[in-house]
Amino acid sequence: MNKRLLNLYSLKFNPFSSQVPATALWSPPPIQSFCWRIEHQIGEGGFALTVGEPGVGKSAALRILSEHLNGLRDLCVGTLTRPQAKMADFYRELGHLFGVPLSPNNRWHSAKSLREKWLAHIEAAAYRPVLIIDEAQEMNSPVLAELRLLASAELDSRSILTIILAGDQRLAARLEEPDLLPVASRIRSRLRLEALPPKQLQECVNHLLKSAGNPKLLSPSLLQTLCEHAAGNLRLLMNMANDLLAVACQQERDVIDEKLYFEVFALDPKPAKKS
Repeated sequence: MNKRLLNLYSLKFNPFSSQVPATALWSPPPIQSFCWRIEHQIGEGGFALTVGEPGVGKSAALRILSEHLNGLRDLCVGTLTRPQAKMADFYRELGHLFGVPLSPNNRWHSAKSLREKWLAHIEAAAYRPVLIIDEAQEMNSPVLAELRLLASAELDSRSILTIILAGDQRLAARLEEPDLLPVASRIRSRLRLEALPPKQLQECVNHLLKSAGNPKLLSPSLLQTLCEHAAGNLRLLMNMANDLLAVACQQERDVIDEKLYFEVFALDPKPAKKS
């Protein structure tokens, strides 16, 4: 279906899919500013934080940041895929990400090997290694504490790793707990994502449509309707638009407009009352 959809609507990719190329993602000023701050923080290391409710664009912001950082020379960026892992698996994944053979059952040796690798990278280049952690609210408190200790050197006067934590409001609440206050106090850059007004949602969709190669895929009235009914949530907006695109492709419609919106999302009619 995907190839048929692309050909039917002259698209390079599905603009409403979660697999939109990182280079095509919409990057508003707050995200651009965050990327700039992280780039200039890397020289000194430390923690950064991105928080927001589900669906407001945290993962997209991390993809934009990762794409930005990967464009810099001599930079080693790792993305933790299992934030909920316990200590042994946490070390296994760090070893895999940074190319260091570790013995998870020997935490002293594992920490020593990682720190030696990172310090060698720092001595050889102008940038430090970077670790990105999405869904960080799922991390175990002992693992977060271990990460803080791993990243510090010379009696905590030097940070040898830049760590970007991203999560929902549960992460912000957890960082206020006594055990994690030492992590919270080391956060140097913050990005708070919130529900977007319809105008900004329209900017996002217009950017995606243009990047995908068909800026007129949706009628102006439909775009306005979608953005007004998305409750400021990017994920909800993309899901609704993707549903419409799929139905339009199935029916081979030339125009994706409000008429289709009301057909797809119309409320179920109430059953007639029995006399």
